[in-house]
Amino acid sequence: MRKVLSLSLPQQTTKEIKKSAKQKGFDSVSSYIKYLFEADIDVISAKQLLRDVEEAEKDYKAGKCIKANSVAEALKIYDNQ
Repeated sequence: MRKVLSLSLPQQTTKEIKKSAKQKGFDSVSSYIKYLFEADIDVISAKQLLRDVEEAEKDYKAGKCIKANSVAEALKIYDNQ
C-alpha cells in the first residue's frame, strides 16, 4: 500500500531536486527520494563516529592495534587472530 507524503519546499529547492533526479537517471522524484532515504540508513551519525574514534584511540594506546601495509593485509591479519 502506498501513502502520499507532501513536502513544503522552496521553489528553487524543488527545481534542484527535479534536476538532480533527472541527471542521475531516476524515473521520478519519488524514486530519487526513496533512493536517498535508503542510502541515509547506512550513514552513521557524527556522535557514533566520535564514539568509534574514541574507542579506536583507547585500543591504540592499549597496544591493541595491528600493523599492515594495506586494508586487505589488515583484514587477513585480523581474520587470523
